[in-house]
Amino acid sequence: MEHSDLFNILHNAVEAQGNGKKITQKEMASLLGVSMRTYQDWRLGNAKPQAARAVMQMLGKLEDDDIIRVVRKINRLEEAS
Repeated sequence: MEHSDLFNILHNAVEAQGNGKKITQKEMASLLGVSMRTYQDWRLGNAKPQAARAVMQMLGKLEDDDIIRVVRKINRLEEAS
């Protein structure tokens, strides 16, 4: 699986979470705290953030409930900072 596949899958999942409401690349980049150009490069596979694959592989080793727990914990830490 390519990095671009990961970002496209995640982008589509975020849209699905919003009942199919489209989210622009600019909006997604803003949510992630990166420039739109950087996000476009990730989605097109022109840039490959080193941590992305490692994080996905680590999450892939967890059970579904554990993934949810980890992501929620990360979100709480982000909100607190």
